[in-house]
Amino acid sequence: MNKTSLEIVVGAFLLAGFISFSWLAVKMGDINPFQNETYPMTARFTSISGLKEGSTIELAGVVVGKVSQIELDAGDYEAVVHLNIDKTIELTDDSIASIRTSGIIGDKYIKLTPGGSDIMLEAGDEIDETESAISLEELVSKYIFESE
Repeated sequence: MNKTSLEIVVGAFLLAGFISFSWLAVKMGDINPFQNETYPMTARFTSISGLKEGSTIELAGVVVGKVSQIELDAGDYEAVVHLNIDKTIELTDDSIASIRTSGIIGDKYIKLTPGGSDIMLEAGDEIDETESAISLEELVSKYIFESE
């Protein structure tokens, strides 16, 4: 193999390595450069136990957004969850946002259930109907202490 051929092979190998590393960094960082446009919404919950920023939002089992920010409303003692929802999804004003668990000990996500109203929510609106996270520990302790 002459010197030019060897340099081409080494260059191709380095290029393939760089492309592989870049792809891995994008996948591991959960970055999507071709992400659909989203619009913001908020929802208030009494408990978001286990929900994190970056958690998915699902409608009919399909991922339609992500949780962008979580903060505490100190006046009402409620968690305010900021949602980024795909622009192609339209939600009615009686839609329900529930915090669910994927699997038995899996991650928390927000499940959206559409309502039957004709009035659509606009960008920046708040989902009024919410169901907080169910705490397995509270259910077990309630069952144990009530059975005595």
